[in-house]
Amino acid sequence: MENIRNALPYLMEGLQVTLYIFVIAIILGFLIGLVVALFRLSPFKVLNWIAKIFVDAIRGTPFIVQLFFIYFGLNSLEYFSMSNTTAGIVTVAINAGAYFSEIIRAGIQSIDKGQTEAARSLGLKSSQNMRYIILPQAFRRMLPTITNQAIISLKDTSLLSVIGVADLTQEGKIQASQTFDAFNIYLILGVIYFIVIYLLSMLASFIERKFVLR
Repeated sequence: MENIRNALPYLMEGLQVTLYIFVIAIILGFLIGLVVALFRLSPFKVLNWIAKIFVDAIRGTPFIVQLFFIYFGLNSLEYFSMSNTTAGIVTVAINAGAYFSEIIRAGIQSIDKGQTEAARSLGLKSSQNMRYIILPQAFRRMLPTITNQAIISLKDTSLLSVIGVADLTQEGKIQASQTFDAFNIYLILGVIYFIVIYLLSMLASFIERKFVLR
């Protein structure tokens, strides 16, 4: 118990880093996903082609390889420097963005085409139709899937410890090696992750009941 009490402050510091990376990466990832989804739905074949290659490349490669490429690969280039925390945020954001894009695209395509025709008859431009009519309805439909992907991305942040990011997992590894009490430290580590993900799931369920199922 003493080892756990001594380790908890360090684990909480690591948790703060994990949540910091997660929140920023998810916001950036959603914006990336929205842009890529609109490219996929664009009538311009070049934009559609670029977006498809991006999605296929990210979904077709392991997260850890993407992390190594962004941190070690890009940092090996001359005049290019990126901290491990920044590399972690960028990797999680890009990875989540590829999956978000498919979720958003499916959500937009699920809206009846009659909505677009009605918007045109009212004199709305395509951008106004997307902003005020399509996206609000689509967002309600894709919210449960988006929250599931956010939870997956939160779990992915645990891999950032391999590049030295001082997140929750990294702090757990350090405390386990210093105390030689790996069983209890990693048990607490798992409990903390479970609590955070459980609370996120509860929040997602609340939002779903409030905005999707009403």
